[in-house]
Amino acid sequence: MAGDRKIGVAMDFSGSSKRALKWAIDNLADKGDTLYIIHISSNSLDESRNALWATNGSPLIPLAEFRETEVMKKYDVKPDIEVLDMLDTASRQKEIHAVAKLYWGGDAREKILDAIEDLKLDSLVMGSRGRGTVQRIILGSVSNYVMTHAPCPVTIVKESSNSSKH
Repeated sequence: MAGDRKIGVAMDFSGSSKRALKWAIDNLADKGDTLYIIHISSNSLDESRNALWATNGSPLIPLAEFRETEVMKKYDVKPDIEVLDMLDTASRQKEIHAVAKLYWGGDAREKILDAIEDLKLDSLVMGSRGRGTVQRIILGSVSNYVMTHAPCPVTIVKESSNSSKH
């Protein structure tokens, strides 16, 4: 079924989500696949847009628009050069399609599950913050929750043990 899969990557622009994107591109994405960058923003947009996009998120944003600063300003997202470079390279070398889908407000865990359903994803890749047991119990783990409740396979990309922590 390679070539027409819908692969989601949960992206908060942290190091762990960028590692998840790199892993998805290197190990999962194949010619003809669509890579969905899913971003949940805690910011709220102006009320008219928020009402329009609160439930279903933004329209799909093609990579060409995702890289334009003016377009991303209207979505209240700052373009990340590292992420854009990875997507550009993958788009050219692996011949994949890359699009972004943005959601606002609410619980990130539930919004990611909504995105899986809305986009009919075949799989989801996300990073792990590497929190300790106590922090996970107190704060909850987005990746653990999504992995448990998602209707599709979920790959959690952990921080490698040889990564330096600053």
